[in-house]
Amino acid sequence: MKNLPAIDASSILHPATNADDFARTGSKIIESGKGIYLKDHRGKKLIDAVAGLWCVNVGYGREELADAMHKSALHLSYYHTFSGMSNTPQIELAERLLEKVPPGLSKVFFGSGGSDGNDSLIKIIWYINNIRNQPQKKKIISRWQAYHGTSLATASLTGLPSFHTDFDLPVSNILHTESPDFFRHGLVGETEEAFSARRAQQLEDMILREGKDTVAAFIAEPVLGAGGVVPPPKGYFDAIQKVLKRYDILFIVDEVVCGYGRLGTWFGSQYYDLKPDMMTTAKALTSGYFPFSASFLSDEIWQLLKEGSAKYGNFAHGYTYAGHPIGAAVAMANLDIIENEHLVDNAALVGTYFHQQLQQRFAKDSFVAEVRGVGMIAAVQLVKDKNQRTFFDKETKISAKVAQQCYENGLIARPLPSLDSMAFSPPLICTNNDIDNIIDRFEASVRKVISQVL
Repeated sequence: MKNLPAIDASSILHPATNADDFARTGSKIIESGKGIYLKDHRGKKLIDAVAGLWCVNVGYGREELADAMHKSALHLSYYHTFSGMSNTPQIELAERLLEKVPPGLSKVFFGSGGSDGNDSLIKIIWYINNIRNQPQKKKIISRWQAYHGTSLATASLTGLPSFHTDFDLPVSNILHTESPDFFRHGLVGETEEAFSARRAQQLEDMILREGKDTVAAFIAEPVLGAGGVVPPPKGYFDAIQKVLKRYDILFIVDEVVCGYGRLGTWFGSQYYDLKPDMMTTAKALTSGYFPFSASFLSDEIWQLLKEGSAKYGNFAHGYTYAGHPIGAAVAMANLDIIENEHLVDNAALVGTYFHQQLQQRFAKDSFVAEVRGVGMIAAVQLVKDKNQRTFFDKETKISAKVAQQCYENGLIARPLPSLDSMAFSPPLICTNNDIDNIIDRFEASVRKVISQVL
C-alpha cells in the first residue's frame, strides 16, 4: 500500500505550511466529507468547525451541487468569456447576484477566487484614475490585521507581517492604517466609540500626510477574518465612511469570508450598513465546490470603464476561467440551497446560540480573555491571565497545541498563531445540537492543553 503522506511530503509545496516541519511530519489526508463531518485517511471522523477555509456553507457531499456540476459539464464543459463571449449560467448568475448585493453595485466581474477578485479591483482602480486624468491617485489603504489574499498585490493589502517578510512586499502604492482591534489597541478607559473616532482620525491623518489627491481607495473586511475574527467596534464604519466620502476615496468591501450568509445577513455590508463602491466575494458563493469569485462595481466605475474602452480599446484584463459555465451553475445551485433551507436566517439564530454558549462555558476562566464574532463566525482569545492581561510567549504555540488536541478529539478548529486565538466558522447548516458538540470537544481540548502549559 502506498505511503500517501510520505509521497505528499516529498512531492507537494503546500500553501500556508511550514515547509521544514512538513517535510518531516507529512500530511493529514482528508478522504471524504458529509454534512459537517469529514473523515481522514486513518478513518478518524471529524467535525469541521471551520467549513474548510470559511467557505463550505452548505456542508459537504451535497448531491444538488454534484448534479449541477455533472449536468453543466455534459452540456458545456468550458468556453472562455473574452471578446464578448458568454454562456447562459454566468448571465443568469449575474442577474441573480445583482438582486442581492448592496444598492449601487450594478456590474459583476467573475474570477476564480478572492485573491484574483481583489487583484482585479486594484487594477480597475488604477485604470479608471488614468482615464480620469488623475494618474497620481493610485494609493490604496488597507489595515493591519486584515487579510485580502496572497497574490503580489493582495498579499500587499493583507496586513499580516508574515505575508510581507522576505517576499519584498508590500508593493508600492499600498498603505496600512491601524487595526480596528479594540481588545488589543484600546486605551485604558477608552470607549469603543472613542477608539473608533481615534482610528478614523488616524486614517484621515494618513490621507492628508500622503496627499489627499494621491489616495484612490480604502479596503476593509466587515469582520476581520484570518486577522483574528474581529468585528468592528461601535461607530467604526460610520466614522470611517465619513472620512472616505470627504476625500473622494472609493470604498472596497472584501466580503470573501462574510458574504453569502456567514453573519446572518446575505452580506456583511448589510449587517454594518456599509456602502461599497466595489465589493469582492468568493468562497461561499459555491461553498468551495468550485473555484469561483464575483467582484462588483458601481455604475459610476462602469461608465469610466466604457470611457476607457472608447479611448484605449479592449479592457485588457481577465482570466482563462472567468465566468466558467460549470462554476456558475454550481453557484446557482448553491444559492438555491441557501435560500430553500433558509440558511441565512439559520446562521443568525444558531449563531446567537453559538456565541451565548461560548460565553457561558468560559465566563469564569482566566485563560479566555474574550469571545468575539458575529453570527456563524467566532474566535476565542487565549491568554495567560485575562485579569492581568498577560499573553503567552510565542514559544508556547498555544493555539497550535489546542488545534492539535481538538483534532485528536474529533474537531477541526483553526489556530491563529500570531494572535493566540482559535477561530470557528462552521457550515451554516449547523443545528444547536451540532454547536453543543463543537463546544464540548473544544472545551475538553483547550482545558487539557491549558492544564499542561499553566
